[in-house]
Amino acid sequence: MTTTDPSRISVAVDELPALRRRTNAVLIASQILGGLGVATGIALAAVLAQEVSGTEALSGLAPTATVAGTAILSMPLAALMTRRGRRPGLVLAYAIGALGAGVVVLAAAIGNFPLLLVGMAGFGAASSANLQARFAAADLAEPQHRARAISNVVWATTIGAVLGPNIAAPAGRSVAGLGIPEASGPFLWAAGVFVISAVLVSVLLRPDPLLAARALDPEAEGSPQSRSLRAGLAAVAASPRARLALATVAVSHTAMVSIMSMTPVDLGHHGADIDLIGLVISGHIAGMYAFSPVMGRLSDRLGRLSVISLSVSLLAVAALLAGTAGPNHTQTAVGLFVLGLGWSAGLVAGSALLTDSVPQPARAAAQGLSDLTMNTAAGVGGAAAGLIVAQASYGWLNLVAAGLLLPLAALAVFTPRPARRAEDARATED
Repeated sequence: MTTTDPSRISVAVDELPALRRRTNAVLIASQILGGLGVATGIALAAVLAQEVSGTEALSGLAPTATVAGTAILSMPLAALMTRRGRRPGLVLAYAIGALGAGVVVLAAAIGNFPLLLVGMAGFGAASSANLQARFAAADLAEPQHRARAISNVVWATTIGAVLGPNIAAPAGRSVAGLGIPEASGPFLWAAGVFVISAVLVSVLLRPDPLLAARALDPEAEGSPQSRSLRAGLAAVAASPRARLALATVAVSHTAMVSIMSMTPVDLGHHGADIDLIGLVISGHIAGMYAFSPVMGRLSDRLGRLSVISLSVSLLAVAALLAGTAGPNHTQTAVGLFVLGLGWSAGLVAGSALLTDSVPQPARAAAQGLSDLTMNTAAGVGGAAAGLIVAQASYGWLNLVAAGLLLPLAALAVFTPRPARRAEDARATED
């Protein structure tokens, strides 16, 4: 293997298994850390926004700003990765996330709500890194195991993501003597975690998985135009299955973000303290990540469309449970857990279907478009969530989220399902 030019590398076929293992190990480690940082902060984002703004109606804007930041950075990061590989994009995203977390702490200290939203947008860059890591795992995966590779990296987030909300309380107490709100402590801890993640990826993710995949695929040696963002958009527009994949990740992420972001506020209305809120969000995040390998194996074995249908069903059940829970904290916790399962099924199956459905040169751009779409839609949903809860109720929010699933269900039904044997043949040729 040679890497004298970072944009032009060569990889021997017999080196590929070892390269896959090394790449996955680095991605898993960075996902654990990144998940810890994101979950530690996001658990109290709405609570901190309510404290700084002084009104519940604006509390949903903090998680919305995070999602918006993730969306805004998706395409620039995709363009950077398309030109130079996964590693520079991931490092930059974690660095911006660390800076954003620091700005959140500053904004909380001086009570500046607009600055808080700016910091939350920057904080969202770390979420973008965590999302893009799943595609980095798919770069070198065998086509018939692509969903499994994606799901294994998504699963790695479980460790950090489940621990994150539970250390939010001690993180808050750790800043008690610094004269800043307790709810901003988790963001101070997150900043340090993101810096460690950036250093880890920068030093160890070599050779770059995307560049290595291109070196192994003669079809990837197209013109720069074939790897442009416009080419990625054209590839998605030309494929009904790619369009379904895009809709799946967008709708499942929007439903999840909208419900999850306002659940801590609703729990607070019904007497839950910060520790109970942390436990409920931990269960939700466990549903998101811990069972992703199951979703990956189901996607590879049963097909992407079958798991997309499963995602729609799980999300509908979650909205019913959470929306009718009221003061029953156990039912809310179960609803949030099922919500996480539905998101996991949609993300894994949708991401694998998108990667399957576009040509290799345009994949990085199409994947960036996917993250842009899902986070833009979720940003709108998150902003509306706070207003819906303030003007109507948490139950109505869940009903609206369930309504978003109807068009996706129809699209999944009418998207052609090729025979399994044909799918396998096409994957082998990919």
